Amino acid sequence: MQIFLDEIESRTPAGIAAAIGRLIASGALAPGDRLPTVREFAALLGVSPATISHAWQALGSVGLIVSRGRSGTFVLDTAPKWLPARSQSMVGRHQSARIDLSRGTPDPQLLPALGPALSRVSQRAVTPIYQDLPVIPELLTVLSESWPYPVESVTVVDGALDAISRSLDAVTRFGDRVIVESPGFPPFFDLLDQLGLERVPVDVDRHGIVPASFRAALTLGPTAVILQPRAQNPTGASMTALRAEVLAGLLAEHRLNADTVVIEDDHSGEISISPDVSLGRWLPNRVLHVRSFSKSHGPDLRIAALGGPASLVDPIVARRMLGPGWTSRMLQTILYDLLTSRESVDEISEARRIYFARQKALADALREHGLDLAQADGINAWLAVNDERDAIVQLAASGIRVAGGSPFFATEPAPAFIRVTAGALPDDIEPIAAALAAIARGANDGGNGVEAGSGRVPGVHSLEARWA
Repeated sequence: MQIFLDEIESRTPAGIAAAIGRLIASGALAPGDRLPTVREFAALLGVSPATISHAWQALGSVGLIVSRGRSGTFVLDTAPKWLPARSQSMVGRHQSARIDLSRGTPDPQLLPALGPALSRVSQRAVTPIYQDLPVIPELLTVLSESWPYPVESVTVVDGALDAISRSLDAVTRFGDRVIVESPGFPPFFDLLDQLGLERVPVDVDRHGIVPASFRAALTLGPTAVILQPRAQNPTGASMTALRAEVLAGLLAEHRLNADTVVIEDDHSGEISISPDVSLGRWLPNRVLHVRSFSKSHGPDLRIAALGGPASLVDPIVARRMLGPGWTSRMLQTILYDLLTSRESVDEISEARRIYFARQKALADALREHGLDLAQADGINAWLAVNDERDAIVQLAASGIRVAGGSPFFATEPAPAFIRVTAGALPDDIEPIAAALAAIARGANDGGNGVEAGSGRVPGVHSLEARWA
């Protein structure tokens, strides 16, 4: 019992929960350890059982402890083994939270209705021959015409990660180096580890990859670069055309990088408020651009477009013919309908407007509380905090769940950040903003994340000016 007395500084639900969270994070409490009963702990600390119950609820809501009825309350064991490493650290086997801003998924209410599109799909899953074109012609036309640069070849795959995985399979070999954003999307890091590829992290600011960091990484001779041009996960940063031109110029500058391939994950394009941008405008023969429709049209559609030079795309198509063959033409027909019908287009436009309004409301409300945060694009926002674990637990005690920032960094130790799914914010944002500002206030700006305020990083302006 002494371990609890030594750690607990504040005997409020939030203070108790934060202390237990620190003990779990440090390993002083291990997975499977049994905690005292509510009454035992209340008597030890001299507080009411209700205070301990509220602390336990906060810890349970962020997946740190679990109640097993009469058997007691235990430190939660590890996540399912079938999940990749970083996904295990993000998994949400939680009790319900009053407000869940942790998931990074679109608001289900803002996805377009599928009924009209489904009613226009054939009643039979017929395909004339297995070797037919993998993309239905009408969808291919729509995708090609909306691509951010003239493209030789476009195919359809089963979601953005499928596209990234197949692109890496096609252009890398075991031991190759791959540039990744840090912070970036955790499954990218897991994927590189699975493929035996070395991560080369680069910093990001509110305009995308920082040129000075990119230039340094290019000296290592990477085989590929993975970047998110719009609504970057987790920061919500969107790349400007000027920044894209700078990065393309740096790639073209050295012979060492003559064969480096850029893989772009445009996962939120349809709900982004930023213009479509791609390094393919300047390096069309070295860019594989991925456009996913999960955030805008529905994660369960499992569909994304992959486009680039035929020399890179055609081998990917050929390899898929020896696996899944093609992405369901029924799903392609549904996507085509959603991309072209007036009702669906209007629904997506309204979703984009609402996500923008929620991001703006969050940025404005935080500013009222003295926290200057640049408005993010897409559905996520990124906040620096003093202590990640304490921030998660304290917010959980207020009924708010957020995602910890450490899985999003490609290196350790990671700065203290949290990711907030602003796209899931309710109408009454004030109490949420007050809680977020309270835990973020005083944290150092910058680090490896997007800076509060200007979002500038020393040395960037002069480099951009050189390439403008």
